[in-house]
Amino acid sequence: MADLVVTSQDIIDRILALELVRVTERAAVAAARLRGRGDEKAADQAAVDAMRRELQRLPIDGTVVIGEGERDEAPMLYIGEKLGTARGPKVDIAVDPLEGTTLCAKDLPGSIAVMAMATGGSLLHAPDVYMEKIAIGPGYPRGTVDLDMSPEDNIRALAKAKGVAPQDICVLVLDRPRHKAIVEECRRVGAALRIVPDGDVAGVIFTTRPRETGIDLYLGTGGAPEGVLAAGALRCVGGQMQARLILDTPEKIDRAAKMGVTDAHRKYDMKDLAAGDVIVSLTGVTDGPLLAGVKFARQIIRTETLIYRSVTGTVRKIAAEHRDMDKFKPA
Repeated sequence: MADLVVTSQDIIDRILALELVRVTERAAVAAARLRGRGDEKAADQAAVDAMRRELQRLPIDGTVVIGEGERDEAPMLYIGEKLGTARGPKVDIAVDPLEGTTLCAKDLPGSIAVMAMATGGSLLHAPDVYMEKIAIGPGYPRGTVDLDMSPEDNIRALAKAKGVAPQDICVLVLDRPRHKAIVEECRRVGAALRIVPDGDVAGVIFTTRPRETGIDLYLGTGGAPEGVLAAGALRCVGGQMQARLILDTPEKIDRAAKMGVTDAHRKYDMKDLAAGDVIVSLTGVTDGPLLAGVKFARQIIRTETLIYRSVTGTVRKIAAEHRDMDKFKPA
């Protein structure tokens, strides 16, 4: 019998989507064991270890392009780290093993384990700097909002496109002193605000499911790596996002240049951040608007995951019951 020929597309189509669900499930369960313990580093490390362990088993030649550091700072998942068996397609990997470490440590809503995978060369190699961002969900004409418009103008433009008053628009903003002017302008125009302590990736993804989350618009400055991850999910459902790296020192400009960023002032759109075939998986650690958190019962662990796929525009919610408890024990 002739050897079975498996193409890169076959791998992505038939295997990787479900495998990524397992990766974020394992990370979420590992972190959830430390919910409410007040130790952010321990929870994050548990998620990192579980995610790395599962990724190393996948039939991929993977490179971390969005990680938790720009140098080999093991045991974190660092930019440039090689993952997988190396017997498979070349893929870019973006990870945030535990978004909302403080939320997890305090057992507050909204903590998730999240990762994205894309065909090699598809994800922006973003340095670990801040990034200006604006994002909305699907169903609006292209160019409805723009990073270079004021918050008030963006709110009014989105309200017009949605057929509602500005007072019916809800804006999500991270609770940071740097966002004071944005908050004040949103309130002047009458928009509702949801100000969250953490959740940069989830905050953008909230706009993809406004009926569940109540969020229409994401505004503000957050991490560049988180922006790339979130852009992957938006691409899968047809949302819109623009971003600009904040490279305000010679050192940051130099770091970005070494990663291939030639224009320090470039305004990126969603496809600049995440192109190609993108798969995004996120699993709830604590309960939140998008996902239920991990539930521990006698001999059963329950998880809830969203898996996004750009090629098909598919979003699947997977509620799983895990009975093989040994798979979730730390190595």
